[in-house]
Amino acid sequence: MSRHHTRTRTRPPVTLALPALLAVAFLLLPLIGILSRTQWGEVGAHLTSPGVVQALRLSLFVSLWALGLSLLLGVPLAWLLARVPFKGKAFVRSLVLLPMVLPPTVGGVALLLGFGRRGLLGPWLEGTFGITLPFHTSGAVVAATFVAMPFLVISLEGALGGLKQSYEETAASLGASPVRVFFTVTLPMVAPGLIAGAALTWARALGEFGATITFAGNLPGTTQTLPLQVYLLLQDEPEAATSVSLLLLVIAMAVLIALRGRWTGTPVAARSAGAPATADGAEATSAETERAPGEPLPAAEVPAAPQDAGHWPLHATVTGFNELTLDADPGTTIAVVGENGAGKTTLLRALLGLTPRAHAELRLGDTDVTALPPHKRQVAWVPQDGALFPHLNALANTAYGLRARRVPRAEARREAQLWLDRLGVGHLAARRPAQLSGGQAQRVALARALAARPRLLLLDEPLAALDQTTRARVRHTLRTHLAGFGGVCLIVTHDPVEAVSLADRVLVLADGRTLQDAPPAEVTRHPRSPWVARMLGRNAWPGTASADGLALASGGRLVTAEALPEGSRALAIIGPEAVSVHRDRPAGSPRNVWQGSVREITAVGSRLRVLVGSAEAPDLVAEITPEAAAELGLVDGTKVWTSVKATEVTLVEL
Repeated sequence: MSRHHTRTRTRPPVTLALPALLAVAFLLLPLIGILSRTQWGEVGAHLTSPGVVQALRLSLFVSLWALGLSLLLGVPLAWLLARVPFKGKAFVRSLVLLPMVLPPTVGGVALLLGFGRRGLLGPWLEGTFGITLPFHTSGAVVAATFVAMPFLVISLEGALGGLKQSYEETAASLGASPVRVFFTVTLPMVAPGLIAGAALTWARALGEFGATITFAGNLPGTTQTLPLQVYLLLQDEPEAATSVSLLLLVIAMAVLIALRGRWTGTPVAARSAGAPATADGAEATSAETERAPGEPLPAAEVPAAPQDAGHWPLHATVTGFNELTLDADPGTTIAVVGENGAGKTTLLRALLGLTPRAHAELRLGDTDVTALPPHKRQVAWVPQDGALFPHLNALANTAYGLRARRVPRAEARREAQLWLDRLGVGHLAARRPAQLSGGQAQRVALARALAARPRLLLLDEPLAALDQTTRARVRHTLRTHLAGFGGVCLIVTHDPVEAVSLADRVLVLADGRTLQDAPPAEVTRHPRSPWVARMLGRNAWPGTASADGLALASGGRLVTAEALPEGSRALAIIGPEAVSVHRDRPAGSPRNVWQGSVREITAVGSRLRVLVGSAEAPDLVAEITPEAAAELGLVDGTKVWTSVKATEVTLVEL
């Protein structure tokens, strides 16, 4: 039934279908007219006549020069419109579109008044350089460029708008200058849009008539292009004019059919030919058949880590949305945690110099890099999606930062291969990103960042997209290599295991400020944020300290064994293993007892987590064994009693 449903087509209403068919007929009828009136037996003679051949050669010359000028001027203009915010952008974009809606003859008049002998710029061009544009072949080139360049700008701007800036920002963090980024990352990734725009520009320049005849005239061998030849032939030889029109029609249709709608296309990372992408670690080559696919190399086989000699402590003062000071010794790994919107990614982008929301005064070792652009800071960044360049294979991706720092090609590729080997993906060096699984791509992205010889390493949820098995392997590999890193590493994460196992310190952010900055063990025992406590799997109840415990912010009271100054704000931390669940009201020592009902039961490893909602207290999570849950007969909605001993509650003063 589902297959039948997916193949069902909606019948368009007649009120829409009929005008649409009329529109198609309206556009098709003139083309049929050309085809029906063409004298097919005379087409060859008409197209090989001296005048037509001369006009065709001139048209090709003019259109190709117009394409070259459009590429030279239009590509930077499209990039400016797509990437740089500035006042008057709407006006500039309107200026680009103007030749497309302006009558061509009006465009020719405008060109005369701008570049003619009596125009604004014409006398200066003629007097200084001896250049005369009107009634000259160069004038035909200028006219064709004027009307055709907008097609290139619009197509390329659309492609640039669809390109995620994380690719360009990552390239900058690897040490590539803006110009290098443009030619090695931006242009290759928007190549389909560029090619489509160039083809449309050439076709439009080839068919230009109105602006050319007005500005450059109709001089045989000088400015008489093929469309102008058609105009002349219509007066004396209409059959020959039809044949030449057919030639122009065929060229235009061939361009459009070849492009297949890609003139508005956005960059697509096409899957390269070769081995298809597989699940994480699903493939194994003969070189690694003795170990699990994707498993890091054994210690005896791991190549030595190529690194810059040196150690770079970090000092940063961040202002703006984020307000904090950060100091760290070389080799320190800091996990940055906090709720969505807490400023984690903004902090990383401020250290990179990529956001106006926050400004970082940054010192790495003895070097103040505050005033340096991103590509000179030696701060490598791995964004959430990895941002591997789809047009480069894994080896070229990994070597990109080294090449950007002018390391010779052979040395860069050798060092890149070592890093890929260290992360267990060396056998995938020849594959493009589209041929890699999620885990493999993430390891290549990490190898690329480490190979760039950074002094500060920023990882924005680098393992979030991986499955649990692959995440554990990559986490082990990353921990091994961070141990020998001479700089500081900041890792944004929502995974408590990553925060505890990878980091020497945990930086907790809230509204861009530091809420807590302490070793993982301290944050685990005394989290100062309800969100962090819940991330670590603990119950967190805010309230106000009282004589016998805590007056909860949501109402009710919690009795505790320890006391804080009365009236102080505090957070009660209750481990889920400390919560007891009963079917009847418990007797004995517990002083904190609430009645409620089971809302959710989830499995965590070999134990079950039971969420209990109560009208007397905030939601409480208990951790019990499957056997205990079966004995209690727990299902969603079951009425239960929960209890917590006063000695099991930890108070953290806020």
